[in-house]
Amino acid sequence: MRPDDRQRAGQGGGIPDGLLVGVLGFLLGVTVLVWTATGLAALFAHGAWPDAVTFTRTPQAMRHLVAHPHDIPGAWPDADPARLSGYGLFWGLLIGQLMILGVLAVFVMSTLARWRAVRRRGREASARPMETLAQAPQSPQSPAQVPQSPQAPAQVPEASAQLPQAPAGTPQSPVNTPQAPAVPLQETVPPPRATDPQPTPAAPVEALPTTPPVAAPPLGWQTPGPRPEGTIRYGPRATHQHTATQAVQDAEGPALVITSAPALWQETKDARAKLGPTHLYDPTHLCDTPNRLHWSPTTGCADKETAAARATALLTPVRPTARLDQAVTHTAETLLRSYLHAAALDARTIRHVHRWSQGTQVQDAVRILRTHPKAAPGAAGELEAALTAHPERRDMAHQLTNRALAALSTVNIRESCTPHRNDALALDSFIQEGGTLYVVGEPIEDPRTAPGAMPLLTALVSSVVEHGRRMAARSSSGRLDPPLTLVLDDVAAVAPLPQLPELLASGAGQGLPTLALLRSREQARARWPHAELPV
Repeated sequence: MRPDDRQRAGQGGGIPDGLLVGVLGFLLGVTVLVWTATGLAALFAHGAWPDAVTFTRTPQAMRHLVAHPHDIPGAWPDADPARLSGYGLFWGLLIGQLMILGVLAVFVMSTLARWRAVRRRGREASARPMETLAQAPQSPQSPAQVPQSPQAPAQVPEASAQLPQAPAGTPQSPVNTPQAPAVPLQETVPPPRATDPQPTPAAPVEALPTTPPVAAPPLGWQTPGPRPEGTIRYGPRATHQHTATQAVQDAEGPALVITSAPALWQETKDARAKLGPTHLYDPTHLCDTPNRLHWSPTTGCADKETAAARATALLTPVRPTARLDQAVTHTAETLLRSYLHAAALDARTIRHVHRWSQGTQVQDAVRILRTHPKAAPGAAGELEAALTAHPERRDMAHQLTNRALAALSTVNIRESCTPHRNDALALDSFIQEGGTLYVVGEPIEDPRTAPGAMPLLTALVSSVVEHGRRMAARSSSGRLDPPLTLVLDDVAAVAPLPQLPELLASGAGQGLPTLALLRSREQARARWPHAELPV
């Protein structure tokens, strides 16, 4: 190495160009801010920009303000002190400009980071099909590559040891069993003659891929009994937790989790809390925590369409399946929709809806719908017609509505339907914040007689799903990004969501990927008798 090379290698790199440019840009930006803050402060105070406040004089003014921050006239000696503002207005404008620039910088950085993440996710998604195509032709050739490895003779005894297991499916096992030693000879040394009777039975070569059975591992289950069926899976309730836990942990964005097992919430809440806020709706107090979400079924029911969807969700667990009872169901939906609409308009609580659903003081609801200026047109007439047209049908409909809200007689459930100040905001914003909403309830196999809190759980989940759909419809791509993952563990026994068939069919296209875990196909047919679920 030459002396000049050693000297050049020992020398430092000096100040990087990027750092130098950044420092110069920072100083230039601060100079512009001080100049504009001085001029704007004088403009706001006296209505005119001072003549002597120029950009070229700003560096000297900055040097003076560092030593004397209250002396604005001393920083600008050429300007008329009467035309300058006080130091309070000047520093306020300067700090305000810095805050605005900081917010804009954070916004631009977050937008660029999100854009890069979306592009990277798109490249990864487009690269997956190429990887699968590249790996597909290698799978049938893998058995042929085994004999070429130096450990092939050591693996032959394992294959011969597995040959006695093959006779259960192939009747030719006595022929293949004594020819197992011929496999190494056929793999290592080619046969010298084509007419030799020894190499004629080539069955062992074909038996090699079949003797060691290569079975795909069960997806999502630990036991061999259950079988995955796309986005809906059937199996015993005890086997759901592993699949649901893995799905919650794999969710990239916000998640809505329905479960009857508090252990699922206990195992995943800490990890999900690192990604966003976690909320728990547990009206029956199955989980050991004081922090629970409170939600009222009357929320948002000032809109008639929302009230109708809420009434449908509340009546879903107790709805009769016979088509002869459709008239009673329709009347019950009309009554409950009207009660929810009236309570939301007049700021009544869910206890008033419970009282009206029992057929008590229903004239208050009629009066609210008739006199309130924001009531839906014709709402009072629909309620009066349902109350007076068919007395027997009305009584049966009131039995349905009373059964759907019977759980409000319990103190804990009634308290969970009294929202606090921050509950509504937390529920509306957890999707944007990448949070997780856990809905925990007791599993009920026959809700038509004693539904418990199932109607309230179903109504909340249905409301969140509709909120996610509206957000997806308002987005430019027509879907949620990142998606809202729905993990519906034991959904048929906890909260039989009426939108489940639609979510399984087209939820992924809207950014609502859904995983439903059910006990059996019969349970699915019992909860959604008029819908086609993947079976």
